[in-house]
Amino acid sequence: MEWIGDALRKVREKRPLVHNITNYVVMNETANALLALGASPVMAHAIEEVGEMVSIADSLVINIGTLSPPWIASMEKAVKAASELGKPVVLDPVGAGATKLRTSTAMKLLEMGDISVIRGNFGEISALLGEHGKTRGVDSAEYSLESASQLAERAAGEFGTVVAVTGPVDFVSDGKRTYAVENGHKLLGKVTGTGCMATAITGAFLAVEEPLKATVSALVTFEVAAELASEAKYPGTFHVRLYDYLYAIDSETVVRMAKVRGV
Repeated sequence: MEWIGDALRKVREKRPLVHNITNYVVMNETANALLALGASPVMAHAIEEVGEMVSIADSLVINIGTLSPPWIASMEKAVKAASELGKPVVLDPVGAGATKLRTSTAMKLLEMGDISVIRGNFGEISALLGEHGKTRGVDSAEYSLESASQLAERAAGEFGTVVAVTGPVDFVSDGKRTYAVENGHKLLGKVTGTGCMATAITGAFLAVEEPLKATVSALVTFEVAAELASEAKYPGTFHVRLYDYLYAIDSETVVRMAKVRGV
């Protein structure tokens, strides 16, 4: 898995500009995660500027966590612009399946543009496939190791994109190849926005690598940093240490600690 370390080096060398239209709960967290990693974040959601911002960015991250009509219009305009310009896009369908608005918004974005990667939990991805995934707010209410792998593969084939179903084990598929990522730590579930951070970091890796390898590399890097930060033992300190290790982590450590297997 040397290519995971190579991808991290490319991110550090390029310092890609990642345009985020994300939820306001996690703007600060995702911006800090990208900065610590070595990328350059910009948070711009005004419809008057999103097209221009997409044109200068290296990738686009769409996160539907706090929707409202003006934000939805901006997301649609940004996805369309990115598709026209050939810029990679990662979609985080936060809470899809919990409300009709979230599910329909995610589906419309998928239908109107070229989405490079979808990253969501089991319930969210199930909802996008019309299987009424059981969600509680924005948390996945169901997960099974075998079905998560199958879900990632099926969704990738259905939407023609790379899909990451994240959970106790992450499964990343392009419909033909599927990888399991077994890194991470339980404290990630005790801090708001860690899934959103993983999505934003995926946007950084998409600027330097093809979608399947970019997604695997992003998840491994983020989750290895979480494992190292878990020395803190408590959520507040873990949160701070997570940024520290995203900054300090190097390619050699990522490759050495990576727990990735083909499925």
